[in-house]
Amino acid sequence: MAYIVSFVLLVVLFYLLHYFTELTKMHKISITTVLFIIIYSAIAYNTYQKEQSQKLLDIVTRYKQGKTIHCQERDVNATNYSLSIGTYTFIGKENTPHYAEMISATDCE
Repeated sequence: MAYIVSFVLLVVLFYLLHYFTELTKMHKISITTVLFIIIYSAIAYNTYQKEQSQKLLDIVTRYKQGKTIHCQERDVNATNYSLSIGTYTFIGKENTPHYAEMISATDCE
């Protein structure tokens, strides 16, 4: 939907530039192209961030379900690690071989 809206806005902008300014055709095309690149870069960045957030949410959900997660050559589970919700970091529990180890949830698969 965002692609369609941005395309329509660019067409309207090009129309306004065409009829209400004294810019040359190349200037108008350049302005429209730059705005096109900016808008689609923002859309691509937001899509990437959404995918990363979903990946992190899936990792945390699997951890909370009691499943084992593979992180940096380690197997993380609720028995050996606790989850810090604020930073999404797995911290090794006391009386385990992984005591005080910190692994970011972003490094997990």
